[in-house]
Amino acid sequence: MERRAFIAGLATALPAARRHAAAAAGAQDVGRILTVRGPVEPDALGITLVHEHVLVDFVGADRVSASRYDADEVFDTTLPHLVDLRERGCRTLVEATPAYLGRDPALLRRLSEGSGLRIVTNTGYYGAADDKHVPAHAYGETAFELARRWTRAFREGIDGTGIRPGFLKVGVDSGELSEIDRKLVEAGALCHLETGLTIAVHTGDGEAALEILETLRRHGVAPSAYVWVHAQNEKDREVHDRAARAGAWVEFDGVGWGPLGAHVEAVIDMAGRGHLKRLLVSQDAGWYHVGEPEGGTYRPHTVLCDEFVPALRAGGLSEDDVNTLLVENPAHAFAVGVRPLPHTAES
Repeated sequence: MERRAFIAGLATALPAARRHAAAAAGAQDVGRILTVRGPVEPDALGITLVHEHVLVDFVGADRVSASRYDADEVFDTTLPHLVDLRERGCRTLVEATPAYLGRDPALLRRLSEGSGLRIVTNTGYYGAADDKHVPAHAYGETAFELARRWTRAFREGIDGTGIRPGFLKVGVDSGELSEIDRKLVEAGALCHLETGLTIAVHTGDGEAALEILETLRRHGVAPSAYVWVHAQNEKDREVHDRAARAGAWVEFDGVGWGPLGAHVEAVIDMAGRGHLKRLLVSQDAGWYHVGEPEGGTYRPHTVLCDEFVPALRAGGLSEDDVNTLLVENPAHAFAVGVRPLPHTAES
C-alpha cells in the first residue's frame, strides 16, 4: 500500500508516451489519493467507505443547479451524520454523486473540514437512468472531447473551485451499452490514460460490466482501473468471479438496503474464491434529496461499521480480512496511477 511501491510498479508497466502524459498531468499525484482538501498518501486513508452520497438532485441535467438548495441547510443536516461516521473510526468517504446530478465540491470541502473526514469527489458523466443526467453537449462531442473536459478538471479543479477530482464517475444502463453509454466509457478510458484516475462505473448488470471491460481493453486500459459499481445487482456470482479474475474491482455497495445476509454471503463467497483483494464494500447511503422538505430522509452512513463488519466476522472473516476490505483495497483502488494493459508495456 506504500506509495513508493505503487509508483515502482507503474514505472515498469507504463509505456514512455503514457509516462510523459502522466508527468504532464502531475507526477506528484501518482500513488496518492486526491481529496477535496488536497492529496494524501495511501497509508493515511484509513477505513474508507467507497460509495456514499451526501446530496443528490434527480431533476435532470437541463435543470440541475446549486440555486435549487440552501448549502447552509444541507451542511447543517448532513454534518452530524458524517461526525457519527468518523466517531466509529471511519476516516475517508468517497462521494459518488456525479456532475449534473448534484455534485457540489465546495460543500464537500466544508463538510470535510467540519467533520474531520477525508472526502473524495469525482469528474465524469452519468448515463444511467435512461440518460436523464447526461448534458446536451455530450451527444455532440467525441469521446476525446469529453475526456479533455474531465482531464481539465483534474488539472485545474472543478468549476473554478480549485478542488480536484479523485476518480472518474460514469454511469451506464443494464444490458448492451447504448451509443452514449459506450462513448462515456471510452471517454473515461482516454481520461484515465491522461490522469491515472480510477474509473468507477455505475453498472446495471453483468452484461454491461463485461462489455465495459472489453471497451477498456480496446483502449489499452487494464481492468484494474475499473470499479464495477453496484455489482450486487448481478445475481450470477460466476460473473463476479470472471470480472475479479480479469483484475477488475468488484464493489458490493448496497449494505443496509434490506437484509445484510445477501451482502455477507457475496463477500464470503468471493473471499472463498480467492478474490478478497479485488473486493470493495460500501452502503450507498446518505442522500439529501434536493426538492424534498429538509432533504427527505437521510440514511445514516453507520450500518457498515455497526452491523455489517460484525456479521462478516461472524461469517469467518479475520481482522486482517476486514482490514483488507476497508483499508487496503480502497487505498489501492483509488490511488492515482495509469494502469495500462500488460501487453502495452515496454519490454
